[in-house]
Amino acid sequence: MENTRNFTHLHVHTGFSLLDGSSKIKELVKKTKELGMDSIAITDHGVMYGCVEFYKAAKAEGIKPIIGCEVYVASKSRFDKENSPDNFYYHLVLLAENNKGYDNLIKIVSYGFKDGFYYKPRVDIELLEKYHEGIIALSACLAGPVARTIIRQGYDKAKEVALRYNNIFGENNFFLELQDHMDGSVDQQTVNQSLMRMHQETGIPLVATNDCHYISPEDAEAHDILLCIQTNTTVDEADRMRYEGGQYYVKSPEEMYSLFPYAHQACENTYKIAQRCNVEFEFGNYKLPVFDVPDGKTAVEYLSELALNGLKERYGEVTPKLKERLDYELSIIIQISREKGYKKVFSFFRENDIIETVSFSCVNEGDKSVKEKSRCTRYAGYYDRKQCCDRRRKCCRERYSG
Repeated sequence: MENTRNFTHLHVHTGFSLLDGSSKIKELVKKTKELGMDSIAITDHGVMYGCVEFYKAAKAEGIKPIIGCEVYVASKSRFDKENSPDNFYYHLVLLAENNKGYDNLIKIVSYGFKDGFYYKPRVDIELLEKYHEGIIALSACLAGPVARTIIRQGYDKAKEVALRYNNIFGENNFFLELQDHMDGSVDQQTVNQSLMRMHQETGIPLVATNDCHYISPEDAEAHDILLCIQTNTTVDEADRMRYEGGQYYVKSPEEMYSLFPYAHQACENTYKIAQRCNVEFEFGNYKLPVFDVPDGKTAVEYLSELALNGLKERYGEVTPKLKERLDYELSIIIQISREKGYKKVFSFFRENDIIETVSFSCVNEGDKSVKEKSRCTRYAGYYDRKQCCDRRRKCCRERYSG
């Protein structure tokens, strides 16, 4: 289908929005192409599991992939995990504008799981302020911070919220999101009217989206059953979660423009945002941190120096037997690895306090004194030295060869 109007779907859920989105990625991308669009976003709920598959599928079809996530933003702090009426979460759509934004989006989502998980992986304002660079934010659906505040606390308070998010992400990096799923929602009509007014008063730009949870209109029934599985209900129950109207599919540009005859600029802005978003994935190379060694030393010399210092710290007197063992361990590392690679791996472990000693503890059978002092004996056990080192060599080749 030839498209005469530019539009990009920026609020899209795939099957990786577990039990909430039903779109299969390859079919989603093909549908996008059939409808004449040249780009589409992925914004699954709180996760980025599907981004690589989505990126590859989109590139294979000549479609530009927009990498994003619809995060859960805690109303208070992500560390607050007590059940209270004022402790809830908002939705917020985040799109990576560039690779820096992608790196920051990864951090935001990861901290949501690491620090903020309470029913959902929640982030907070602190994280958004810290990692906003390179990210474009949309105010999301009726569960978004602006829309929800309009309904619960009124226009003036919602305007303050919008200005705060606009200040966090910067001018032209935060958009007020219009939606219309033709379900007769009075709240949605109220929100849209308020967002139009807010745009006029603050200059914060508008964007139009369809909250895509499935691909085609005929998928609505199957998606409704999926929601029943999620909520442990049946289709016959009246008081249950449902997406009314069957409009949560990937619509054509013409359908989207007809939904918003009063806000064509909001539709046009979707494509402008898509043009701004340029994230490139590089495959086939290790993504390891860079670690500079002191001037005048090679990575091998510096690693040997640190290893010897660690040996002295842990054992005190360095006996010929211990020195022989250390030299042998280092020779294996140097033999089977790329110097640059191990330099980075060591740095990553050291800087992130993952482990204090990197060793496979190859010991002679029955050498219990060494076992008692080693911090890594759980990785080795009592093996014949040759047997242990053969296993280690095979493991390292599999992991680090290239």
